[in-house]
Amino acid sequence: MTPYLKTYYRETVVPALTESQGYKNLHQVPAVEKIVLNTGVTASAEKSVLADAQKDLSLISGQQSIVTLARTSISNFKLRQGMPIGAKVTMRGDRMFEFLYRLVSIALPTIRDFRGVSSKLDGNGNYNLGISDVTIFPEISIEGHKTPMGLDITIVTTAKSDDEGRELLRLLGMPFRRPEPASNATAA
Repeated sequence: MTPYLKTYYRETVVPALTESQGYKNLHQVPAVEKIVLNTGVTASAEKSVLADAQKDLSLISGQQSIVTLARTSISNFKLRQGMPIGAKVTMRGDRMFEFLYRLVSIALPTIRDFRGVSSKLDGNGNYNLGISDVTIFPEISIEGHKTPMGLDITIVTTAKSDDEGRELLRLLGMPFRRPEPASNATAA
């Protein structure tokens, strides 16, 4: 079964982007290439914290996560090269579209006092989002967490510019924060 967001992208987003941007070829239309979920744990943390992080990432993404290792040694952080310091998952295809749909329609709106996410991209059309608590996802139970865990989400697109990437994500339902209206008050 094809994910809803994938069908929506093909039937609605592609024609809208083609019309607004003036693309002549279907392959010029930007698309979401992959989504990477990443979390870090303190180097001195016990193995159960790392196992919990891996389990949570696997529950959120629907696929197995891998352990990330330290590239260099940093004595101030008591970190040695090769020590496990986090976990990550890279999603493509149907799982990527299903995760993006759950993120936009279920997880982000459950954040208290949510007013939208920042509309800043990285300069190449890719979007990074940090979440301070993974319990916004319905797959994660609050009772099972000893320590709060954050999550970095990177959405990699084929867009050539930030404007193209922002328009793609906006059409896919990303709730960008509206800019503040300029006040007309003058300083006296």
